[in-house]
Amino acid sequence: MFTVKEVKTRSELMDFIKFPDKLYKDCAQYVPALHFDQVHSLTKSASLEYCKRKMWLVKDGSKTVGRICGIINPRYNERYGTKRARFGWFDCINDLEVARLLISTAEKWAAGEGMDEIHGPLYYNTLGKQGMLVEGYENIPPFNCIYNFPYYNDLMTGLGFVKECDWLQYKMVANHGVPDKARRVAKLVEERYNLHFGSLDELRKDRKMIHKFFRVYSDSFSQTVYNFIPFTDAEIEEEARMSRRFISDKVSCVLFDEHDEIVAFGISFPSISKALQKARGHLFPFGWYHLMKAMKDYETTDLMINGAVPEWQNKGVSAVYYKEMADKAAKMGNRWAISNPQVESNSAVNIWNSYEHEPFMRRRCYIKKIGE
Repeated sequence: MFTVKEVKTRSELMDFIKFPDKLYKDCAQYVPALHFDQVHSLTKSASLEYCKRKMWLVKDGSKTVGRICGIINPRYNERYGTKRARFGWFDCINDLEVARLLISTAEKWAAGEGMDEIHGPLYYNTLGKQGMLVEGYENIPPFNCIYNFPYYNDLMTGLGFVKECDWLQYKMVANHGVPDKARRVAKLVEERYNLHFGSLDELRKDRKMIHKFFRVYSDSFSQTVYNFIPFTDAEIEEEARMSRRFISDKVSCVLFDEHDEIVAFGISFPSISKALQKARGHLFPFGWYHLMKAMKDYETTDLMINGAVPEWQNKGVSAVYYKEMADKAAKMGNRWAISNPQVESNSAVNIWNSYEHEPFMRRRCYIKKIGE
């Protein structure tokens, strides 16, 4: 008989965090998250200053068979005029009754908070893992993306969820550079606006500047990214602190105008997914070694964040920083690049048509009326 248990104690939290490691132990594509990162996200995230969340487990006797986190983001609902709850950290065995217990428990809580819809899988904000995998199961995802079994989607549709949106990811050939035409356009735009590249290695040492960078990042996506929620100062500070150790000039760039104001940026990280698989959720005793080794291997990179500040969008600056990133990729021996998820309705996904590319993954956000 299945029972639902709210996560309240430290041992229950660790059970919640470790459950997918057990569920996916024989899956070659699954990438375990570091346990201490998950503890932080679930208990100390800056987003919890304004978000509400509850966590539940479904047990079969003493065995855990499912987990879910229910989330209410009031800033999202205010921005979009909705009464939506979201669910995240959703994992379960292939059993519709287990999935029903998880979702209905989250729905009941959300209804009690005045919500009338639920959607997911989502994070508190746009920075975390979101989107249920619906295509590309054969691939290993970037470290910041969800992996799930194909049956998850059958569970969602079986519970009455429908598609809200899909995010697309592509795999690009990274060492062929950019076409001559794109290179000429980049040179013209750079000269026309007196643009120049700055040093990310220097920028990340400057706390004030790195904070400004993430403020620009937030502003640049506020009108173009589906379901985007502008970051609070605390979220910016947290993201800057966590990302600082990954950012470098080797395969990333930041573009400035003649007044040394940020114009655009392209940030890539070496892929650490296989290193995380070897770490198995732990930095010690050897997880740190695998991660440090992966950070020096640029054969495959994950394209994390790319964009221009609002007043510079549609002026051709993307050609400038993509050319720079392509040149750096060739220099570092980068063979493949995996794009970050982009909603399929965003015209920005068309940029990848300029490169040799193939579909890599498709992710879906599901939605339903609460109680239906």
